[in-house]
Amino acid sequence: MKGLLDTIHSPKDLKKLSSGQLKELCSEIRVRIIRTVASNGGHLASNLGVVELTVALHRVFNSEKDRIVWDVGHQSYTHKMLTGRGGRISTIRKKNGLSGFPNREESPYDPFTSGHSSTSISSALGLAEAKDLAGEDGYVVAVIGDGALTGGLAYEGLNNAGRFKKNFIVVLNDNKMSISRNVGSMARYLAKIRTEPSYFRIKGNVEKVLDQIPGIGKPMHHALTRTKAVMKQLMYNSTIFEDMGFYYYGPFDGHDVDKLIEVFTNVKSIEHPVLLHVITQKGRGYPFAEHNPDAFHGVSKFDIKTGKALSSGTSFSSSFGRFLCEFAEKDQRICGITAAMKSGTGLTEFAEKFSKRFFDIGIAEEHALTFCGGLATGGMLPVFAVYSSFLQRGYDQIIHDISLQKVKVVLAVDHAGIVGEDGQTHQGIFDAAYLSTIPGIAVYAPAYYDELKMCLRMALYESNGIAAVRYPRGGQLFRPYDFQPQGEPFDCYGDIKAKIVLVTYGRLFSFACLACSRLKQKNISVLIIKLNRICPVDSRAVKRAAAADMIFFFEEGITHGGIGEHFCYLLSQEEFSGKFYLRGVNGFVPQQTMGEGLASLGLDDNGMVQMILAGCAENDKKKT
Repeated sequence: MKGLLDTIHSPKDLKKLSSGQLKELCSEIRVRIIRTVASNGGHLASNLGVVELTVALHRVFNSEKDRIVWDVGHQSYTHKMLTGRGGRISTIRKKNGLSGFPNREESPYDPFTSGHSSTSISSALGLAEAKDLAGEDGYVVAVIGDGALTGGLAYEGLNNAGRFKKNFIVVLNDNKMSISRNVGSMARYLAKIRTEPSYFRIKGNVEKVLDQIPGIGKPMHHALTRTKAVMKQLMYNSTIFEDMGFYYYGPFDGHDVDKLIEVFTNVKSIEHPVLLHVITQKGRGYPFAEHNPDAFHGVSKFDIKTGKALSSGTSFSSSFGRFLCEFAEKDQRICGITAAMKSGTGLTEFAEKFSKRFFDIGIAEEHALTFCGGLATGGMLPVFAVYSSFLQRGYDQIIHDISLQKVKVVLAVDHAGIVGEDGQTHQGIFDAAYLSTIPGIAVYAPAYYDELKMCLRMALYESNGIAAVRYPRGGQLFRPYDFQPQGEPFDCYGDIKAKIVLVTYGRLFSFACLACSRLKQKNISVLIIKLNRICPVDSRAVKRAAAADMIFFFEEGITHGGIGEHFCYLLSQEEFSGKFYLRGVNGFVPQQTMGEGLASLGLDDNGMVQMILAGCAENDKKKT
């Protein structure tokens, strides 16, 4: 039997529904979200919290010409269901399926591709200005969470948008959470607004009454406006949104769909930037997520009845957190820093054991890096745990506020390489290339947990300045029984007399070992040079490779400006006269499993075998 959700093929269909039907639709959407995320993994709690908000937005606005921009976009599942993609929601985060984030290439209802935090206001303002310049009508709405308001870019957008002279709507989705619990002054500020909205309510009521008084009402309103600053200080001391030029309305119940429809309808007529503050509950409708929204922010496949993950175990993230605690027990200088990703980066135990030396600075990577520079200048030993995709937001800070200061900061670069289902906005494919441009940096790439500990120790105590340790999402892969790391910048494995050398780093070493085992069955001998420190590359590794006839370099990162290109340059300094082959990543990588992603790029053992066989065939052809 079809439900209401199955009859929704576009936002126009929402306008036919009664109030009761809208509420029924919201319930159906929640059931669909829970079932989909339980099956596919994804972002659960945030999507359950914005169902009514999304339904109300699409009921009031004309989504074909109006633009709704979702910050981060991880909460866009309901939006996708209401905009013609409901029948494909079961494919979300799968290969060739729907993206887990808004994607311009996927639907005209997604005006801006997103995946990172705090970008919505700036991009939405650009869309609004573009509409204005083109003489087009239509509304632009930015939906941003309270967690994203810990990011500085959001305030740059607010500060600029407050000067816009036409309708521009920012919806603040306040669920009192981000990925980890919100921290800092903004969290306290929003809490104050939630509990004391009296100033804004009184202000609006007084102005309405004054405007209705014949003759003297308007002058009195203007006089009130001139004394508004004084009133605000007397009645309510926090004024940030109005000081930035916005009309503030709220807070409103984000789960009262009728009220939200009324509010959105009213603010459409205001020719001024407007900020609507709505209160939502993260995880609403699924008790496990309501009680522990942190744990159900981004989840793997789970059992709906129990809320338990279907797979769990040791990962690089959890291993990093354990190792950092071991070092911190002995070294009082070590500090752990995260950008609202305490649990995701494995720092939960560190935060509990060393609370005074743990700093969650919110979704503010730029601030985090400069903060680390300050800590290091003051004699501490900061370790910033951050996903590779988010670290790229702070490139200037790495150069100016850490490297230039000549201080010791360790970057624990989690989710390096192909991350799988989160897709193109989250792939960790750029860090090796851009970090290698930083003067004085040391970059390590372990393949296994014991190597992670070894590399972390070297980053903390053997490198002279800034150091980075990059490691992948998930757990370690296949390890040859006879391989033991020697604690050197590189290791050799395989036939030391081979004239074919395979160079790689990180978890690709596991695939390289499998490839070499398969090639051995074809009487092709290969030596693997495994780079443990990818920057600077040890000259001995280059000299060892230069003795070969053919070198195959595989890396799980962007090739242009990457480690492979640099290795090729170093080979030229050794007057290498053989053949050099390079394979890596040459563009954005869409969502798919990690295995599918590596296979599609030719970076698994199958791809390595095929490339080496092709190289050998080419070499044999030249000889004949």
